[in-house]
Amino acid sequence: MKKLAIVTTHPIQYYAPWFKLLADRNNVEVKVFYTWSQASDEVIDKTFGKTIKWDIPLLDGYAFEFLENISKDPGTHHKNGIDCPELNNKIENWKPDAILVFGWYLKSHLEVMKYFNGKIPVWFRGDSTLLDDTPGLRQVLRKYYLTYIYGFIDKAFYVGTENKKYFKSVGVKDSQLILAPHAIDNDRFNDSEEKDYEKLALKWRAELGFKPEDLVILFAGKFESKKQPDFLLKTVQKANKYLKQPLKLLLVGHGPLEKELLSLSEADFNIKFIPFQNQSKMPILYRLGNVFCLPSKGPGETWGLAVNEAMASSRPVIVSNKVGCASDVVKIGKNGYVFNYYDEPALIKIFNTLSISNLKTMGEVAQKDIEKWNFTAIVEALEDAF
Repeated sequence: MKKLAIVTTHPIQYYAPWFKLLADRNNVEVKVFYTWSQASDEVIDKTFGKTIKWDIPLLDGYAFEFLENISKDPGTHHKNGIDCPELNNKIENWKPDAILVFGWYLKSHLEVMKYFNGKIPVWFRGDSTLLDDTPGLRQVLRKYYLTYIYGFIDKAFYVGTENKKYFKSVGVKDSQLILAPHAIDNDRFNDSEEKDYEKLALKWRAELGFKPEDLVILFAGKFESKKQPDFLLKTVQKANKYLKQPLKLLLVGHGPLEKELLSLSEADFNIKFIPFQNQSKMPILYRLGNVFCLPSKGPGETWGLAVNEAMASSRPVIVSNKVGCASDVVKIGKNGYVFNYYDEPALIKIFNTLSISNLKTMGEVAQKDIEKWNFTAIVEALEDAF
């Protein structure tokens, strides 16, 4: 049986389930080398401004090892935040047939790519795009550097259309590119009689003060500049000046813009807030809204997996053109909408077309459309690569 070593920083809900699926299928022997030892139990998120400990199992069903990270400032926010002197030896001793690396910019991850280049096939997974590129000398120099970096890999597993464009722009050949689509645990977000998510969401909505006839727009994520929750809030307020029945906005999360958002919405009864929610609550949370909105301006909204989660929860989406998944999963007018990230009138125009009945129909389409973006597709791509 072929052996695959996976190098990534810490357990997260978007990767651990397909690590387990890969191990369960028993076609490939897998071992995950986690390089951020300080995050083995909980993660200090600098943007959220809080410590996060997920309430779903992320280390079950697959082999893993946490490598000692000796960085004095551990984390993924800078290249020297991951420094694991034992990593290459540990991988070499395990004798894998290929190595899959997440994130080249981290010190030890790049060392793996360089050290094993030409010895063992080096595979790479990332989700960078060209959506935030601006022409100029810096862009040219970055392209040359990235072409050098990706010269150390044998295959790149791209997550979608925009990511594929990025890889091709920095010299990765078509023969090296394999689709392994960005996905979430669709089954965990799908409803059933046993889960009763819709009923639980209706109860929660009522507790928040929403009426059945209220059209609720949901934002869930970090309250940070790149995601533009402030832009969304102001746009909803402008739209409500002209609408007979005002839109409701529910903002879920924490972050640097929290005080500003609270100030902007003071005495506005159409705007409500609830704090960050852990993973077990998310399938209910997405159902609090009639539509999910991610109005990001970037940089760095390379995909937007919250969009997958909302669609799997049978909710349509409104996303900006800076959200990486827009060109792959959003079918305008059928399961969602796309607008230019700075275009307030365009977003208001979308708001003016919304109705609860139409959004319900679009949500059903969204759920069906996102089914093909699943963990099995990722695992099959890795197995086939051998």
